[in-house]
Amino acid sequence: MQNQTSPLILTFGAADPVGATGIQADLATFAAMGCHGLSIITSILVGDTARIEDIQVIDVDWMADQARVILEDMPVAAFKVGTVGSIENISAIAEIVSDYPDIPLILDPFISAMPSQEGDEDDILIAIRELLVPQSTLMLASAVELNRLAETWREPVPSDAMQLDAMRIVEMGCEYLFVTGMPGEMHEVVNGLFDDSGVIRRDTWQRLPGSFTGAGSTLSAAICAMLANGLEIPEAVLEAQEFTLAALAHAQRLGMGKLIPDRYFWAREPGDAN
Repeated sequence: MQNQTSPLILTFGAADPVGATGIQADLATFAAMGCHGLSIITSILVGDTARIEDIQVIDVDWMADQARVILEDMPVAAFKVGTVGSIENISAIAEIVSDYPDIPLILDPFISAMPSQEGDEDDILIAIRELLVPQSTLMLASAVELNRLAETWREPVPSDAMQLDAMRIVEMGCEYLFVTGMPGEMHEVVNGLFDDSGVIRRDTWQRLPGSFTGAGSTLSAAICAMLANGLEIPEAVLEAQEFTLAALAHAQRLGMGKLIPDRYFWAREPGDAN
């Protein structure tokens, strides 16, 4: 007898040898939340636990073929788009997901951590805004990234200007925008969820000590998994934040750089060493 399959999520992103971000982080988070990840490699990262040093973009035809073959074979419950790698990849991804308008799309372009791509950053941002943002069910962005994505090009701004930037993104066609690292007390992390009516939820969490890499990737992948499991956006956002906070609380120091979230914290016996 055939068993019921786990929800399938198709994720586009970079291959991270550390497993902190990108495809590896997505697959671990999906699995931890009862989903099966299908991975489309857009680029390969060179880096360690301290930083990402370089990025090698995958040829667009190879990238697109990966996705088309999978989508002809398996029913997908959700899309996630992370690091896109190139303008050509953005165009191909946008065309692919446009063929499946009923499948939710989580967009986490992860722009601030990527190394310089020889002056292509502005064009990549424009392509993301024009081709992917309008198709997104939810986009995740840090407060630092928000004004670049909204094309206002300010320094970090007060909350009222941040609200304007957030609404500008929503007006581009993004159904929901989730902003992390909003202004708050020094010991707090404040995140806000926006739709076309403004802020619909605002969550405040105790800031954990330490420096982490992979928190954003874990958060966006967890939101995607919750949607694939049938939750509505506001509830998915809350559940994903709780999961990410727990993964960070159990983070491991795998190298000499930053701490890596433990997405399988729940599977360890109490007292297990990291």
